[in-house]
Amino acid sequence: MKQLLYFAGQLHRYSGKILYINLIGMLFIGLLDGAAVLLLLPLIGIIGIVPSSAASIPGMHFLAFLQEMPLASALAVILCFYIALVAAQSLLQRNLSLREVRIHTGFINHVRLETYRLLLEANWSFFVRKRKSDLINALTGELGRVTNGAFLFLQLIASAAFTLIQIGLALWLSWPLTLFILGCGLLIGWLSRRYIRKSRQLGAVTVDLAQSYLAAISDHFNGMKEIKSNSLEQSRYRWLQDWSVKIERERYEFTKVRSNSQLFYKWASAVLIAVFIFAAVTLFDTQGGQMLLITLLFARLWPRFTGIQSNLEQLASSIPSFKALMELQLESKAAKERGGYKEGFGEGALPLPMQDALELKEVFFRYDRSNPEYTLHDVSLRIPMNGMTAIVGKSGAGKSTIVDMLLGLIEPERGCVAVDGKPLQPEEVLTLRRSISYVPQDSFLYHASIRDNLLSIDPGATEADMWEAMEFSSAIEFVRGLPQGLDTIIGDRGVLLSGGERQRLVLARAILRKPSILILDEATSALDSLNESKIQQALERLRGRLTIIVIAHRYTTIQNADHVIVIDGGRVVQAGDFRKLAEEQDGMFRSLLGGKQPVAM
Repeated sequence: MKQLLYFAGQLHRYSGKILYINLIGMLFIGLLDGAAVLLLLPLIGIIGIVPSSAASIPGMHFLAFLQEMPLASALAVILCFYIALVAAQSLLQRNLSLREVRIHTGFINHVRLETYRLLLEANWSFFVRKRKSDLINALTGELGRVTNGAFLFLQLIASAAFTLIQIGLALWLSWPLTLFILGCGLLIGWLSRRYIRKSRQLGAVTVDLAQSYLAAISDHFNGMKEIKSNSLEQSRYRWLQDWSVKIERERYEFTKVRSNSQLFYKWASAVLIAVFIFAAVTLFDTQGGQMLLITLLFARLWPRFTGIQSNLEQLASSIPSFKALMELQLESKAAKERGGYKEGFGEGALPLPMQDALELKEVFFRYDRSNPEYTLHDVSLRIPMNGMTAIVGKSGAGKSTIVDMLLGLIEPERGCVAVDGKPLQPEEVLTLRRSISYVPQDSFLYHASIRDNLLSIDPGATEADMWEAMEFSSAIEFVRGLPQGLDTIIGDRGVLLSGGERQRLVLARAILRKPSILILDEATSALDSLNESKIQQALERLRGRLTIIVIAHRYTTIQNADHVIVIDGGRVVQAGDFRKLAEEQDGMFRSLLGGKQPVAM
């Protein structure tokens, strides 16, 4: 229930008084709807068309003047009154329905944007712990179920409002019979509570199945080359067959619960109608006119009870989705980056001015605080501005962790990141990141045109800016050779380009940002010597213009570095000039070079 209250609070904050105006309008619609139908029979009874005990209904003596009018005139007045009530109720309901759609749709967009904003504000460690497919599922499948749940919640409120009005009118017309109906409704509701509990359990199964499906399908398509290369198609197809059996069983069970619930209500209705009529005649001594009124009361109230029960069952099946999305929002809030994001996610943040060097000072770090072993142990290093610094080491030495530290994605457990000798403050992390462009080994490109991919980092860049950036990155030649140039669609993650072309395009995008620091994290490790040389040419053109940090192991990639830092076991074991370190006979750097051969990482 707390999940519903959590999102109900968000709904209140989002819609404000408009929501309550709508609820009041619903109550008024219920009043008009009940008045239009429930009063029609007593009004006709007043003028003597049908037998009626309307005289015993409180307030009806005010309509005695109808008895003095000619029958045709009195009937016309009553029917006009009925038409006016129905017309007013229908018009008001139309307006409220349109407003309800705006509230509902706006609220869902609010939840979607709020969840995504919180995810964007979460620190990198949060994403390291999370499975990507679970986050996608939360923003798609779970959000869809929360959407339906929110709509059902509003429907439940509306149904409750209508029912309260109907009960009030029914009590006014005949309180003994109404209390009898209410008692029956509460009894049936209590007996059918197991259907609500079962619906909630099946909703949890639905969430688990949706997460497992999206996770596996994402893995399958990400690894399609490996699947086909290793002839794993049959095993992957068999997995989907097994999953399909589970989802079929879950859908069947949910439909079975709904059908059993409806069957129970139909049987209960039949029994209650029989008991109701018997009690009305034998216990309440009901006559013909009253019998019509009783039947009308039952026909109006009983569907309200069944409708509320149905809404509760469907809402219960959505509770696990409400819970999953609520927990994701709360986890994201708890993982918010220190210093936080300002409005616009820092897009207006100015790059951090740096004159001397970027440093790590006596840094200790571990991903798991319960593990006594540190990933980085007493690391101190200095990266001078406007030079090229290479960070090298074996696989698992801690190079990528150092890069993440410099980017502000993770924080030291002890020690600090410093700019020009001053410790970096939490509120300065975002400005530091705005000063950096990062090029990873696995180049990330959108399934869009080259132009769109470049504009993703700087929407205000001109075409001249784009061509200039591509010239620096050695991408200009191959882009000009494409039939559609900048408007060429490059496929999912740039699959329609070669590896070297992808890396040069990613480098152009990084340059377009006009950073003061450029980080290349194993960006050339998967390239052949020709493409690597093109990247090297691009870096030479950038020398002196900005600070370049290269994580690499190839001799050709790091041979022109001004400064080399060697990492081993999370410690800095060597640092200094390239040639000086290469000449140290017992140094790790010399062994990593391996006679100018690529070093296995």
